[in-house]
Parts: sequence; structure tokens; C-alpha cells
Amino acid sequence: MDLNAAADRLYGLPPNEFTAARDALAKEIKAAGNAGLAREVGKLRRPTVAAWAVNQAVRRHPEEIGELLDLGERLRTAWHEQDAEALSELTGRRSELTGRLSRLIAEDAEAEGRRPAALPEVEQTLDAAIVDADAAERVRQGRLTAPLSYSGFVPAPMPRTARTGAPGRPEKSRARERVRREPEREAAEGRAGERRERERQERRAEALRRAAEEADRAAAEAEARHAEWTAEREAAAGERDRRAAEVAALEDRLAAARERLEDAEQRLRVAERDEATAARAAATAREKAAHARAALP
Repeated sequence: MDLNAAADRLYGLPPNEFTAARDALAKEIKAAGNAGLAREVGKLRRPTVAAWAVNQAVRRHPEEIGELLDLGERLRTAWHEQDAEALSELTGRRSELTGRLSRLIAEDAEAEGRRPAALPEVEQTLDAAIVDADAAERVRQGRLTAPLSYSGFVPAPMPRTARTGAPGRPEKSRARERVRREPEREAAEGRAGERRERERQERRAEALRRAAEEADRAAAEAEARHAEWTAEREAAAGERDRRAAEVAALEDRLAAARERLEDAEQRLRVAERDEATAARAAATAREKAAHARAALP
């Protein structure tokens, strides 16, 4: 197993099962002797509900996701080429396809007993995949940990008009028209600039909010893992203390047994010495008895 295979397995799970499954898989890989891969697996982050929903769509509705990503590539090409006709056609298909995918994702969530509360973030992620090639690739992999967004500027197609004025219209008249409309154009541009700035600020605030939420989730997950390892450390310390007590008791018993052995060896040495003395005395006595018998008439 490599990191891609491990990630594919884990990001197919519901978010509430992710952390336990990730930690168990990391332990399994470490026990198999691949500590480096185990560390990489342990770093994988749990997906948010919106990210999980998109990951599931990649697995359950690959045709619709593939169609969406293909549409995004064609739209980006049309934007680049300033093809107004293609943009008009593809934009309509974009709305229809995004809506269809959103409904499928909501139905999948409801079928699993989950409220589709994260649907706006799901739609935001699908839009990012259409507009941005990097986001499209991340969606295609099906391993998102958080919803995606796109805050860049997408150019609109420029109208292709003739450089010359309408037939019969004097140049001075056109000049006066341009002068008359200049303040209106500047005011419109000013309002558009203010709107873009306001939208930019709103996107930035939303991005900061999501970043803070993701940081909170990561902190909570880190705290949970810390609590798990604290419990593991305490259990290991308790086991160590019990084994140390057993060893100390065995060492005490061994010391007592050694003392008893030494006493037994001392007793054996005394007995062997006294036995030898008694044997010599018995031999002497037998010899004297023999001489006494021999002296009898």
C-alpha cells in the first residue's frame, strides 16, 4: 500500500469514522515495518462535511463529475479566446449541470441520514472546479479536506463591433455623444469598482472565517489525539509499574532462595566433614577390635 491508496480508502469514509480509521491504518502500516508511510498517513486531515460530500460524488457519480470538469475546461478556453457565443452556450449548461449535481449530492446526504446543510459550500466547490484548473484536479482526486473557493477575476467576452461609426453619422456627433456619456461611464465604472472591492472583502472575510473554522476543527482533532495518547501513556506506565513490582517480588524470592541454598550447602559441608571424621574413628575402632580378638587364647 502507498499513500495514494491509503488516502483513497480513508476519504471514502464518513467524516465521523475518519480519525479512528486513519489512526488504526497508521498503526497497521507501522506494525508492518513502514514507519515513514505510517507518519504520512497519520498526517491526513479529516474532511469537512462539504468536502466529504464532494468526495462521495466523485465516487458515486463519476460521469456527472467528469462532465462538469470537461465543461469547466471548455469554459476556460472560451474565456481565454473571448468567444461570446461559446460562453453563452456553456454558461447555460454550467448552471444546469451544477444544479443536477447539487441535487444528487443532497439526495445522497439525506439517504445516509445527514442534513444537506453544507450544500452552499458544495456548490461553491463545484464552481471553483469549473473556473480553476487546479481546483478541478483536486476535485477529480476525491480527497478534499475542505471546500474550495475561487476569488480571482474571470474575464468576460468583449463584444466584436466595427471600428467605424454608423453610416451617415458625423464624426463630431459621435464625439459629442462620447463626451456626454463619459461621466455616466466613469460613474458606472466607479460603482462597478466599489462592487468588486466589496465582493473581494466579502470573499476575504469568508475565507478567513473558513480558515478559522478549519483551524478550530484541526485543534479539536489534535486535542482528541493528545487525549488518546495520554490515556495510552498512562496505561503503559501502569503496566510498567505492575511488571516492576512482579520483578521485585521475584528478586526477593530469589534472594531468599539463595540464602536457603547457601545454608544447605554449609550444612552439607559440615555433614561431609563429620562423616569423614566418623568414618576414620570407625575404622580405628574396628582395627582395635580385631587386635583384641587376635590376642584371645
